[in-house]
Formats: sequence, C-alpha cells, structure tokens
Amino acid sequence: MSHHTTSAANHGHGDHDHDSNSHGSLKSYIVGFILSVILTLGSFGLLMVEGVPRGVILPGIIVLCVAQLLVQLVFFLHMGTSKSQRDNLSAFVFAVFVIAIIVVGSLWVMHNMNANMMHPMPGM
Repeated sequence: MSHHTTSAANHGHGDHDHDSNSHGSLKSYIVGFILSVILTLGSFGLLMVEGVPRGVILPGIIVLCVAQLLVQLVFFLHMGTSKSQRDNLSAFVFAVFVIAIIVVGSLWVMHNMNANMMHPMPGM
C-alpha cells in the first residue's frame, strides 16, 4: 500500500513536470509575436497599397488570416500534434467543424429563402 502511494505521488510530480514543458519559452513567444505583427501588417498593407489588384485583396487577406490563426494556435495556445495535445487539438477541430456547419447551413438557408420567396410584382 505504501508503495502505491509513493508511486502515485511520483506520478503526480511527473505530470506537473510534463505540463510545465508544454508551455512555450520566451523565444517561442517572441517569434510568435513577430510573426503575428508581420501577418497583421501584411493584411493592412494589402488594403492600403494602391498597386494591389482588387482580385488579390480578398484571397490574400483570407490566406493571411489562416496563417495568423495557425501562428496563434501554435505559438500562444501551444496546440500541436504531440500525444499530450491530441485532446486539445481534437476538441478544437470539432469546434471548427460545428462552427462551419452553422455558418454554411445559415448561408444555405438564407440563399434558399431569398431564391424561393415571392418577390412583389411590379406596379402593385
């Protein structure tokens, strides 16, 4: 019985050490911050620079937005594919999936309502 208690106590300390290793270092926070600033300035620059074609602005902002999301997840929220992060990653992927279903479903319903609603007849 005493051995089990000691084993459990050591196991608890091991988990604490493992959790502290999952936090980022100062270097990773600085790299994440610099990448975030660069991506934010890139998005701002797409709108402010006069020579950027209109057809490039929206796709460019979407690409920079996804890159910004990935930087935030990896450098600040410490999401990764390591065994200790799989639960967090799967919960995040599920949340994104549910949000996508809600957004796409809402857009589909609004489009069908607009297409199938009876528009007023001219002259009435």
